[in-house]
Amino acid sequence: MIYVPVEHEVDPSSVPDAPLRAPAPSGGLVDVWGRSYLLRLLVRKEILSRYSGSFLGLLWSYVMPAMRFFIYFFVIGVIMGLHKDVPAFGIHMFAGLVFAHYFTETFSAGTRAIVKNRSILTKMPMPKEMFPVASMLVSAFHVIPGMVILTVAGYLIGWRPDPAGLLAGAMGFLIVSLLGTALALLFSAANVFFRDFGNIVSTLTLFVHFTVPMVYPYALVQARFGAFAKFYLLNPVAEAVLLNQRCFWVGATGHPARYIRTDMPDHLFLIGFGQIGLTLVILVFSQMWFSRLEGKFVERL
Repeated sequence: MIYVPVEHEVDPSSVPDAPLRAPAPSGGLVDVWGRSYLLRLLVRKEILSRYSGSFLGLLWSYVMPAMRFFIYFFVIGVIMGLHKDVPAFGIHMFAGLVFAHYFTETFSAGTRAIVKNRSILTKMPMPKEMFPVASMLVSAFHVIPGMVILTVAGYLIGWRPDPAGLLAGAMGFLIVSLLGTALALLFSAANVFFRDFGNIVSTLTLFVHFTVPMVYPYALVQARFGAFAKFYLLNPVAEAVLLNQRCFWVGATGHPARYIRTDMPDHLFLIGFGQIGLTLVILVFSQMWFSRLEGKFVERL
């Protein structure tokens, strides 16, 4: 007996009237935060892989910032003698170092995030912005040890938190987070097409520590450039460093009112709110550019 298949007509009413969707979400950063469980997995994977097989494990996250502090303090503070001109120089420098390193790590790791995770990206439908965002969160995790060291050192020399200072520190952290994420999105997309961008970012980040008032006080910038010092504050990272110094260093000098007047720019908080707005605009632009290019990522990878 030969079996002949019989074609059945499909009842149109049994087919759901739903719009077709792309297999990968395309809602940008909104989709990233909507998949927080997956984001946590990526962050956890990155942190664990960094310290896997290590004897000290997470203790390295405290050892490394402490070593950076001692190297900078010895070279800049002791050998060059700047610690004599700036009160509580160690706090002044480390308050800048923590945020400057947070920015450079977010920028560098975020730029390579898409290429580094090509094996995951080409197999799983997921928001591609998740990889630069995960890099930012891993970098933020490594800010915690530096802030702990800064807080303990500040307490030992007499620093006590004040509401305005805590607000300044939070604003500075937000500026660096937004700017680092925005640039990571922008350059990670470019790095998919031209790997040179990874090396370009590595070169650019070499200058960051010297373009913020970390190894020198902002008062020196004002003294050298006068009215043109306001252009120095167009750098969001420099403003973030000053906000963190307002949080920690000013209270550790013993004369907060004096150093707010002489070593902090006028309208520090107003400039800070302006920089938050600016970094949000940069983030929106970077997201738009990323969205235009992400459809070609898999093909280029």
